[in-house]
Amino acid sequence: MEILRAEKMGFCFGVKKAIELCYKLAMEESGKKYILGMLVHNKDVINEMEQIGFEIIDENDILMGKDSLKSGDTVVIRAHGTTKEIMNRLEEKNIKIYDASCIFVNRIKELLVEQEKQNNEIVFIGDKNHPEVKGIISFGKKVVVFRDLDELKLFEFDREKSYSVLTQTTLNKKKFIEIKEYLEKNYSNFKIFDRICGATSERQEATRNLARKTDLVIVIGDFKSSNSKKLLEVAKTENPNSILIQNEEELDISILKRYMKIGLTAGASTPEETIKKIENKIMRWNLNV
Repeated sequence: MEILRAEKMGFCFGVKKAIELCYKLAMEESGKKYILGMLVHNKDVINEMEQIGFEIIDENDILMGKDSLKSGDTVVIRAHGTTKEIMNRLEEKNIKIYDASCIFVNRIKELLVEQEKQNNEIVFIGDKNHPEVKGIISFGKKVVVFRDLDELKLFEFDREKSYSVLTQTTLNKKKFIEIKEYLEKNYSNFKIFDRICGATSERQEATRNLARKTDLVIVIGDFKSSNSKKLLEVAKTENPNSILIQNEEELDISILKRYMKIGLTAGASTPEETIKKIENKIMRWNLNV
């Protein structure tokens, strides 16, 4: 049996930066320390953050005034960012705020505000229930969100207005191209911005290449992770024998018997330690076969 890794996989620089910030604050800041929601969408990482002294604080508790934040406390804004209302609430409190939002998320947010100032209406492509999307669009005045091309086609756009198209950072690149081509073919009043995270694009392409040359693709990532689910989606377009697991306990070794080449890829929030544990489990099984 042969185990192949995707050329690009695992932690992106945004996730690394967020985790490094938390470790720095754990050493330097006294008092209570909180992370707003999941720092990144990975249970192992969250458990790690709790072990070094952070508590997870819920956005709804802040909105309802049920939070336990006190003067001098430290709050880290997760990598996906947060809403304008939450930021305003936090700024009203005498606490220390550290923003670990991904640079790509912040750039899209800034672009949204800039395009609205130019009187362009915003069309956003992504998952409206994802915290990244909720956060970004909250800084706009009027934003219409579509999940995909099929949903967008059902909407009647005003040809007398100007629109700007923005996307979730983890959008499937192939889906973005389909939407871009459709709009350019049917409308002349759209400005389309490609702000999909570079790391996301690289990982999707690496996963696509991996799926083409392996018998089974194992995507390693949290079930709540948008980019991990997108990797599974990409892998399945090339190889239907593709699965998503969160850790080594979820790997059913019995399925490996049917395959000779196993491909491994991982979401941008997946720690290397988790990847290695799964890799080692496969190798141990292979040696005992």
